[in-house]
Amino acid sequence: MGVSLAVAATAAQPAFADEAAICYNCPPEWADWGGQLKNISKDLGIDVPQDNKNSGQTLSQLLAEKDNPVADVAYYGVSFGIKAKEAGVVQNYKPTNFDAIPDGLKDPNGGWFAIHSGTIGLFVNVDALDGAPVPQSWNDLLKPEYKGMVGYLDPSSAFVGYAGAVAINRAMGGSLDDFTPGIEFFKKLKENDPIVPKQTAYARVLSGEIPILLDYDFNAYRAKYKDSANVEFVIPSEGTVTVPYVMSLVANNPHGENGKKVLDYVMSDKGQAHWANAFLRPVIPSAMSPEAASKFLPEADYARSQPVDYAKMAAVQTGFSDRYLSEVR
Repeated sequence: MGVSLAVAATAAQPAFADEAAICYNCPPEWADWGGQLKNISKDLGIDVPQDNKNSGQTLSQLLAEKDNPVADVAYYGVSFGIKAKEAGVVQNYKPTNFDAIPDGLKDPNGGWFAIHSGTIGLFVNVDALDGAPVPQSWNDLLKPEYKGMVGYLDPSSAFVGYAGAVAINRAMGGSLDDFTPGIEFFKKLKENDPIVPKQTAYARVLSGEIPILLDYDFNAYRAKYKDSANVEFVIPSEGTVTVPYVMSLVANNPHGENGKKVLDYVMSDKGQAHWANAFLRPVIPSAMSPEAASKFLPEADYARSQPVDYAKMAAVQTGFSDRYLSEVR
């Protein structure tokens, strides 16, 4: 009896390991990764544990574990994917539908590739504004009536924070060669007592703790259509950016074939449709149904989002982060 139990226990352990894949930065509350991970478990039989890192933390961990990798796949904002490729912590892999990904939204060799994108704006809990109007511009956030109400993710660590900084900087007259207008904006905003978390703060907006969050459209649409919250998404009048999130296969990963299967699934027609139904723009446009598209703001609002050079955005990120940490925080 004791021997057979021991054999059963021993057999159970590698079986679990063989059916696992580790993803860094697959937070269940973000972009409905929670739903996608359930789909992967159901359809592939591969268990992918939830992971609440942000993009910067993901890259730091991959670098720290370079000689003994733990993760199989990684998900992050595009600038971090570019940096991961440069640092040699990912390996080339071309998943399902790779050829359909537009140029500029993938490393040609498969070191990273976009899976979906989001547009930066204001995710507003209307009920938590205490009667103040819904802000319509970046400059509105500096008004005294929004003191203590504005949140943004730490732009020195979280990609959404950095993307917001790029959008604000350009709206204030700056460029990827000159972040001074953006830094000056954040200095002014600091006087309005902003809330600056490091990780996704979706639940804190719904609770009213953060009435206004610089965030993506998909989080606001989810709050409105899935959680029936009284929220609005605003694309600021001065303009914004749309940025992709990308994935990579980690170099020398422990569950290589499972990692590839996860990436294939995320890029499959079914996986892409899941993102569209979670209010993200899938990188394969045909995955967006008319019903999903109808939940988005009109195209006239999205016209205020201008293209950005993602490689340049990655190249200047450290310089911006250093300035933010020394001059703002």
